[in-house]
Amino acid sequence: MIYGIIDVGSNTIRLNIYSYENDNVKSILHKKTIAGLAGYVKDGYLLTNGINTACEIINNYINILENFKINNIFIFATASFRNIVNTDEVVRVIYEQIGHRVDVITGEEEAKLDFIGATHALQVTDGMMVDIGGGSTELAFYNNAKVTLAVSLPIGSLSLFSKHVNKLFPKKKEKQAMKEEILFELTKLGLDELQPIPTICGVGGTIRAAKKLNNELFEMKQSLTMAVDNISEILPLLHKPEKQTLHRLLQIVPDRIHTITPGLLILHTIAEYFGSETIHVSGYGVREGYLYSKVLKEGEEHGQNESTS
Repeated sequence: MIYGIIDVGSNTIRLNIYSYENDNVKSILHKKTIAGLAGYVKDGYLLTNGINTACEIINNYINILENFKINNIFIFATASFRNIVNTDEVVRVIYEQIGHRVDVITGEEEAKLDFIGATHALQVTDGMMVDIGGGSTELAFYNNAKVTLAVSLPIGSLSLFSKHVNKLFPKKKEKQAMKEEILFELTKLGLDELQPIPTICGVGGTIRAAKKLNNELFEMKQSLTMAVDNISEILPLLHKPEKQTLHRLLQIVPDRIHTITPGLLILHTIAEYFGSETIHVSGYGVREGYLYSKVLKEGEEHGQNESTS
């Protein structure tokens, strides 16, 4: 069976095509488009231009899936639609224009799906999972490979950039303002007495971009692990970067040139707050979690219910 999953995020909209045979999931194709939907939000409302942008990209992806004769199409949205006032209107307009419904998942649900997706490819026991998106950041704390707490912070790499940064790279004051907002959201969790968490399981595009930057700058080739201390060294390089550094950034993370600093600030601040030293990056996350939990598992349960009725 072939499945198409479309993930509507605040910064990017992604398409993944998977095959599922004999309890084995394999990624066949993945594509992403920078949408920047967070930039179309005004007074809490996603503007018409933003809705049209989402419709155009989603419709292009559906055309790809239909050309491949793929009928199992699932679309979900995260903070892009979750954190706006006119969620119902946006979902309705998209359905009217393209004929497919969008499943808007909660922040807690997103964190749990991140964990499910990441742990299918990574053996974990105790720790914390972090997914930094464009409009939100999800944390899942786990013990004995089971989630004990899943939360969503209303801060992301694109939303922080849009709120605090006037030019391409943030000034010292702007960095400080972002860090203060991140710390404010972390203290609201009431987890100050939590024991240090040495290792973070990182998922999502922002952390994968951070890994690429880390591997290039520290000549670590294909390492899936990065030290928190390395991020401390990278951040100063991004303050009014020299021409050589800017060229390297354009080579390594061209599509995240404006959001990489806010993303790294979120990651570094979280790591410092929880006393983490190492970040292990998983190539899997919310889309795989959605496939496993919301598509395959619910499909099996539906089939079982039909067979017993």
